[in-house]
Amino acid sequence: MRQVLMVCLLYFFLLPGFRSTTDFTVKGIVQDAKTGAALGQVIVQAKGSTKTTRTLADGSFSIVVPEGTVSLGFTAAGYASLAIRIKNDGKPLLVKLDYAGKELKEVVVTALGTKREKKIIGYADRIPTPSVHSDLPQYSLSGKVRGVSLADRAYELRRGRILNKDNDPGAIQDANDFNTESYDQIIENRFLTATANPLSTFSIDVDGASYSNVRRLLQMGQMPPEGAVRIEELINYFHYDYPQPKGEDPFSINTEIGDCSWSPTHKLVMIGLQGKKIPMENLPASNLVFLIDVSGSMMEPEKLPLVQSSMKLLVDQLREQDKVALVVYAGQAGLVMPPTSGNEKQKIKNAIDRLEAGGSTAGGAGIKLAYQTALENFKTGGNNRVILCTDGDFNVGASSDSELEKLIEKESKTGIYLTVLGYGMGNYKDSKMEKLADKGNGNHAYIDNFNEARKVLVNEFGGTLFTIAKDVKLQVEFNPARVQAYRLIGYENRMLNKEDFNNDKKDAGDMGSGHTVTALYEIIPVGVKNDFEEKADGLKYQEQNKPVTASFGDEMMTIKFRYKKPDGDVSKLLVHPVKDGHNGIRETSSNFRFVSAVAQFGMLLRDSEFKQEASYDKARLLARNSLGNDEGGYRAEFLKLLSDAEDLAVKTEKSIIHQEDTGKR
Repeated sequence: MRQVLMVCLLYFFLLPGFRSTTDFTVKGIVQDAKTGAALGQVIVQAKGSTKTTRTLADGSFSIVVPEGTVSLGFTAAGYASLAIRIKNDGKPLLVKLDYAGKELKEVVVTALGTKREKKIIGYADRIPTPSVHSDLPQYSLSGKVRGVSLADRAYELRRGRILNKDNDPGAIQDANDFNTESYDQIIENRFLTATANPLSTFSIDVDGASYSNVRRLLQMGQMPPEGAVRIEELINYFHYDYPQPKGEDPFSINTEIGDCSWSPTHKLVMIGLQGKKIPMENLPASNLVFLIDVSGSMMEPEKLPLVQSSMKLLVDQLREQDKVALVVYAGQAGLVMPPTSGNEKQKIKNAIDRLEAGGSTAGGAGIKLAYQTALENFKTGGNNRVILCTDGDFNVGASSDSELEKLIEKESKTGIYLTVLGYGMGNYKDSKMEKLADKGNGNHAYIDNFNEARKVLVNEFGGTLFTIAKDVKLQVEFNPARVQAYRLIGYENRMLNKEDFNNDKKDAGDMGSGHTVTALYEIIPVGVKNDFEEKADGLKYQEQNKPVTASFGDEMMTIKFRYKKPDGDVSKLLVHPVKDGHNGIRETSSNFRFVSAVAQFGMLLRDSEFKQEASYDKARLLARNSLGNDEGGYRAEFLKLLSDAEDLAVKTEKSIIHQEDTGKR
């Protein structure tokens, strides 16, 4: 009897595991509730399971969920999370997310009709329907690239493959064969001894382009190339809770010292600048020129269509006293719309909507015409700026880095600033975009989705477009009685000679309204073993390693700053001594801990020789305990990126081991 009972119990508990289940597919579109714009990179998760996906640039998604799933969750940085009930009826869903500030909702979403979707997606002409590529949402786009329809090209790129130029399905090639993205090599800053190198001099960098580009690559399942990872831009992508300046200077200076999480015997010194936030009504009138690349390379959904959505967001911020002109370039450059008042929003948007992509890329001609247009309408005491939107793939006329740099540097002397907004993938020229922004006294952002466009052009409108201080430089002098050696983390392409600090003719980075800028030094204190010491031969004609005669008490360093007013030519000097601190990592601020986490993340992505005991677990713990007032959800999103990067790193390591084992056989 006991045996019969046990058999019955086993049958009762195990039978459900052998019951067949039927998965079903849910498709739909995610939009901004207010503007109706498509939202890309929204996380879609089946409640009660591990099934997740992300929306594409056109807002579309497709997710296979287990039978019995009753709701989907939608999460996007900057938007209120949403949960919706679903049915297995095959009808596409229209999901609208509210921008920030609302609690989690649960609503029933109605199905999306064919005619209505056609209105929603300007470059798609039907609802995604099952076809030969039924496992992924479909694009229905006009136009071809190398003889391949954009729909098939988008599909194959997501698969990591692409059809060859003859559109031969039997000759599918790896997508990397067509990947012409370019990044500059970064040679990491090394540890320098305070006795031999007491001064460290560099320019600020307010850009965050590297972070959004790295995010794009990780979300596509790719580890970023080393040149794509600029740690200072990862750090400066985020906003930090520094106090507003109180005096006449345009930024406050904030410093903090604490233990180094990836090397317990070392210390970290955080230097944070907070730019003065100027109310919108007090900002000077703007003279803007939208310079938009409409060449054939901009045809894809994440390029020109996303540019158009981005620029219309910016138009909504303009006032009556602001003016904007529209210049485009493909095979040649042209003025599409003369300077128009910001209160004629619909007229400006209509001009943007009429843009179409096609032709070669005469970027140099477009830049010349844009600056000429800005100069003809120059506003004395105003905000004069060219906003360049492109993938950077210039191929007609002035197109080399050196030619374009000289052109931009010449035009920047007219008092016109440059903002560079990068778009697209596969041929994105990150190296060129960064150089152009640097030479143009401007900034550089990478727009990978609509949410990022909102962050850069709406939430950070003042910082992106209005300069409050230019040519901002830092020079740090280290006290050798306290500091044995130091390393500046990041800023490799912003380093200056020590003589450049006092040279007002030497260009440096600019700071916008409300911007925060953060730099991080890793310090090896006196008395701690220096595992990175690199010794040179002794000097013949000079004394070396003179004993330190003055300790200056507990001062670790003195930081000097120079900046100019936006319309000034003479810099002002600020001096800020920093005393040694003894804070453990737990006693530091949330700003310090989060900066430490992001720096650690960057070193892991680069596989830095200075990462020491860094790990994704340590970075995750620091970030999770320092989310603070995470307006927009960007720090929470960072936690997800940490997990994505760790998973990819594990897979890459396994792949390498497998290849090595296969080679041995």
